[in-house]
Amino acid sequence: MTRTHPSLVGTLLERRYRVDRLLARGGMSSVYRGMDTRLDRAVAIKIMDPRFADDRSFVDRFVREARSAAQLHHPNVVAVHDQGFDVPPGEDAGLAFLVMELVDGGTLRDLLSEQGKLDVALALSIAEPVLSALAAAHAAGLVHRDVKPENVLIGRSSGALSGGVVKVGDFGLVRAVASAGTTSSSVILGTVAYLSPEQVTTGVTGARGDVYSAGILLYEMLTGQTPYTGDTALSVAYRHVNDDVPRPSEQRPDLPPALDDLILRATRRDPELRPADAGVFLAELQAVRAELGLPIVPVPVPPPPDGDRMSDTERTMPRIPVTEQTMPVSGPQGTRALTRAVPVGPPPSPPAGQPMPTQQVAVPPPATPPPPRRPRPPADEPKPRDRRKMFALIAVGVLVLGGLIGAFAFILSESAPTTSAVPKLVGLTQAEAGDKLRAANLTPQYSQEFSNTVPANTVVKVTPAEGTQLEKDANVSVVVSKGKPVVPNIQVGASLADATKAIQGQQLTVAQGTPAFSDTAPQGTVVSVSPAAGTPVNIGGQVTVVLSKGPEPLPPVPDVTGRPKDEAFQLLQQAGFQPVDGGEEFSQTIPAGGVTRTDPPANSPGSKQVKVFVSNAVQVPDVRFKQFDEAEQILKQAGLDVDKQGGGGGRGHGGGFNFVFQQDPQPGSLVPKGTKVKIRGFGG
Repeated sequence: MTRTHPSLVGTLLERRYRVDRLLARGGMSSVYRGMDTRLDRAVAIKIMDPRFADDRSFVDRFVREARSAAQLHHPNVVAVHDQGFDVPPGEDAGLAFLVMELVDGGTLRDLLSEQGKLDVALALSIAEPVLSALAAAHAAGLVHRDVKPENVLIGRSSGALSGGVVKVGDFGLVRAVASAGTTSSSVILGTVAYLSPEQVTTGVTGARGDVYSAGILLYEMLTGQTPYTGDTALSVAYRHVNDDVPRPSEQRPDLPPALDDLILRATRRDPELRPADAGVFLAELQAVRAELGLPIVPVPVPPPPDGDRMSDTERTMPRIPVTEQTMPVSGPQGTRALTRAVPVGPPPSPPAGQPMPTQQVAVPPPATPPPPRRPRPPADEPKPRDRRKMFALIAVGVLVLGGLIGAFAFILSESAPTTSAVPKLVGLTQAEAGDKLRAANLTPQYSQEFSNTVPANTVVKVTPAEGTQLEKDANVSVVVSKGKPVVPNIQVGASLADATKAIQGQQLTVAQGTPAFSDTAPQGTVVSVSPAAGTPVNIGGQVTVVLSKGPEPLPPVPDVTGRPKDEAFQLLQQAGFQPVDGGEEFSQTIPAGGVTRTDPPANSPGSKQVKVFVSNAVQVPDVRFKQFDEAEQILKQAGLDVDKQGGGGGRGHGGGFNFVFQQDPQPGSLVPKGTKVKIRGFGG
């Protein structure tokens, strides 16, 4: 019994997720309907096969991929709620599992099994949300790596007339499985029909690999079958690597040419010839749908698997082992044999709260009465011996005729041509050349080279030459133009060696320009190239590389001491520096708002950035011969405190008049904010 057996029903994983019933079982995992007991919501629980769960590298990658997938929020992506690793009671090892959004419905595989090839409008209505989900993943830096009908779910939506909602699941799971030390031929065989050539040959793929798989998926929806099938995964993988995907219109002649061409572009063996990512593929598909005037149609929700049609009682009821027993039964037509199922041993106990199932024996309908006795043949009917002779003559005639037909077929096969002539291919696109070669029973072998005159994706030359007679299935070398070389995208700060390698890789030559100062590129690295990146250039054309001399030497920091802050900033910027606010500080010589100093100091060979410090000193105002109340108000508005001595009590108070006669500190002095100023009147 495996750990993904239905006996897991009732298990509580991590004291939170209750396993309710098995929904589906695959080569890598089993999916159960479950309940998040903490949030009281239905969920889907994917429990990985123990072969993977026992592998530490898988568990580590599984956790990382689950975290990445959980960050992906999109209406067409199956949401990942949680991941975990638990050891249920009675198990000898742990269970790695994912907790996901429960999609109430079926998969695209179920829909294809039910309907076969789909209507064009329906196929596009499914493909667009699939590509939308993949586009969101690609924008977030995620690659699915396993796009296939089993991973496209169609669930019931809230709108009664809106049809099903399409969602893509299992993001990143394949990369986690690839890190494990085990594999499964059934998993490979089920997936390889959708793998890109680069994923087959190197095991590494990117966004363009998902585009290829989505193109195969669209091919299957429109034709009812994948382009390549075989008894082994190896035979299918070989076709992906060595053959071009045939036109879907070969299987479905009514397919619109624009859609036919788009699928071919999406399934090119060379990744660079495919749409760059799912977002680009989606935009092209939507443009084709608009061109064809096809509406978005409701997507039917496929019927659930047979297991989902059972009642809960049937699902949880233990099976009763039975054997067959034959016994005589008497009836109106006489005695006849009846076979029925008889339980072996005592029946198992039913689950708590459920009744014991009753046994039912199906009695067949009454036996058909014997046929009436055949009448004696008339006198002119041939006797049995004569009939045997006639049959013998007929058999001999059939054998002779068969021999003649076989001989004729042999003669035809001997006379049939065993060679094919290489057709005219120069000037055709790569797809058109592949179609013509396959029609001539020849196998294309593609390579690419730059051309100043032949447009990209057009055949430049063919070996052997046009008209050469070759054995069937022989290889034909087809050289396809990559168009003019383009200036590569060389990043600022790249080394001269890397830049030279990239430029020469485009069959262009390198020239060094006059070095230039740069604040961003270290000395000796690339500052710029000319022409700009992406510019088409003739083969052997020159690309000028400018190297950095490092940061430009700066003049000494100008002296801006005593100047207002705004003026100081302007002068520093004009000198090529970047002034920044250094804060305030007290100065006994510079009034408030004036620059006290800079860092680096004035007249020193400083750095690019210069800090500017500003004085916050207060200049003591002159309040002599002012009324005490007025003087106090003036000093406080300047940010100073007041100490009154004498005066302030009216005429004659203290023997003097009510105005200031003396102040300390003296008027015009520079003091820190909050300094106390003493003011005295007459007689104070």
